[in-house]
Amino acid sequence: MGLRFWKRIKILPSITLNLSKSGISISFGRRGFKYTIGRNRRQITIGLPGTGIYYTKRKTKRRKTDKDD
Repeated sequence: MGLRFWKRIKILPSITLNLSKSGISISFGRRGFKYTIGRNRRQITIGLPGTGIYYTKRKTKRRKTDKDD
């Protein structure tokens, strides 16, 4: 089992700074809906508060590649 680190810092009522071993991200939103922006991905989380049921959709940034013609 590996070592994990994760810390949330509340900046404003609906804005959170997230610190982890893999990097820094910022989250916007309240219970039930959250939009997170990190270094290499963006994520939307929608859930039903109090139930533990949620859905997360991640979008990772693609690296641009040079095309040889």
